Amino acid sequence: MNSRYTQLCQWLTQATNILQPELKMVAGDASFRRYYRLLWRDTSYIVMDAPPPEEDCAPFVRIARHWFQQGVHVPEVIAQDLDQGFLLLQDFGDDQLLSTLLSPSTTGHNDLANAGRLYRKAQKSLIKIQRTTGTGLELPPYNRELLLREMALFRDWFCCQWLELELNDQDISLLDRTFECLSHSALQQQQVPVHRDYHSRNLMLTEDDDIGIIDFQDAVQGPITYDLVSLLKDCYIHWPPEAVSHWCDDYQAEARLAGVLPENYPREKFHQEFDLMGAQRHLKAIGIFARLWLRDGKANYLDDIPRTLQHLLEATEKYQNLSPFHQWLLDRVVPALNKKQSAKESI
Repeated sequence: MNSRYTQLCQWLTQATNILQPELKMVAGDASFRRYYRLLWRDTSYIVMDAPPPEEDCAPFVRIARHWFQQGVHVPEVIAQDLDQGFLLLQDFGDDQLLSTLLSPSTTGHNDLANAGRLYRKAQKSLIKIQRTTGTGLELPPYNRELLLREMALFRDWFCCQWLELELNDQDISLLDRTFECLSHSALQQQQVPVHRDYHSRNLMLTEDDDIGIIDFQDAVQGPITYDLVSLLKDCYIHWPPEAVSHWCDDYQAEARLAGVLPENYPREKFHQEFDLMGAQRHLKAIGIFARLWLRDGKANYLDDIPRTLQHLLEATEKYQNLSPFHQWLLDRVVPALNKKQSAKESI
């Protein structure tokens, strides 16, 4: 038993009066946070351990309490110690949206009808988040600097460090132009509260068949398509483009009814913004997956890179101004990644 765990149990005793709390490890994630389950008074709770200075619980608590009051289904904060980095939270259970989406139908394939039902639930929950605009929660802006910094992860950690590509001036210029194009599109969009990691591993199916939302501490004020593309072009699952397009149309209809999206917003413009936002996010995600392996030793995220790159290729193929970048991905990145994958499989 390490000192951090002992410290956590001592805090729980103060918060709950349980003399010897028994905790069961639930999971970790891509950060330094760790999660445990606690049974207290016949009710299950989640205990978050977010060690400072690596993690700061204050944004999570601030957003959780505000969104909870606004009717967004986030965990209720039962007890907190921000200085030590400990939280006692409502428990949404273990059923991630991803596991249900990946469950095969009777035909042996992912069930698109069931996925559509679940995505409609998730999109309604997303709209609740987007409607919290102007209700007193000050979120940092998803500005150009942040957008570009995220995309630079693709160049620095994935291309240069993981694939070991030697980028010349022409390559760097192409990447810079592409990053500017994608950031410009994002900043031209309607700006709303953005969860920033609204995907199938951060959405829980609760016992009452509702969507519970977690991992929102990095929320910002940003592009309206960001969370939608995180959901529908998830790094952990791939759907046929026509299904994604249909679900995107479903969201637009709901968003118009809710007043989140203007009634006369052009469908084609929204789909283009959705695609370009996806390209930005997938560049970021690929860079993060490479960094999680190279810096943090978390190899499992490497398996998600090919799927995420497929999303990126599908988005960049559609638009003429991204054609040079799309071809560069095919000529330089895909062969290098295939070589890495083959080397990994031969070990």
